[in-house]
Amino acid sequence: MTPYAAGPGKGARHETPQIRRATARDARRLTRLVRASRAYEGPYESMVAGYRVGPDYIEIHEVFLAAGQDGRLLGFYALVLSPPELDLMFVADGVQGLGIGRLLVEHMITRAGAAGLDTVRVVAHPPAEGFYTSVGARRTGTVPARPPAVPWDRPEFVIPIG
Repeated sequence: MTPYAAGPGKGARHETPQIRRATARDARRLTRLVRASRAYEGPYESMVAGYRVGPDYIEIHEVFLAAGQDGRLLGFYALVLSPPELDLMFVADGVQGLGIGRLLVEHMITRAGAAGLDTVRVVAHPPAEGFYTSVGARRTGTVPARPPAVPWDRPEFVIPIG
């Protein structure tokens, strides 16, 4: 796994995040990460205001989290196998830009390949478009807004597997 800097002001300290399958016991921590994300402030806040990552969701889908050596939640993703889609991906505000998202995408690609998938669809948060392009996703279109739940258009991508 790729080491990452532990955060601004922490000097040269590096950790190797541990990626593991999320369990029902992680549901509250994952929900808190989603709701606290600064990426969803302002006009995007309504999208996550009441969002909940429930234990049932974790049990049904491929949900993996990245944790620091101290157990701190760094980020997570949820892969839906049918139809193949990266349904959720969040990185904690304090570690964005340090490689956690890239590490999670690499892990997701490995899991998707093991499941026999050729591509994985991503409907992205508009500010995340550059990130998905940087990890090899190919833009395929735009998903129109669906007010009131989603009041903005979102970029759609596919991530090639294999």
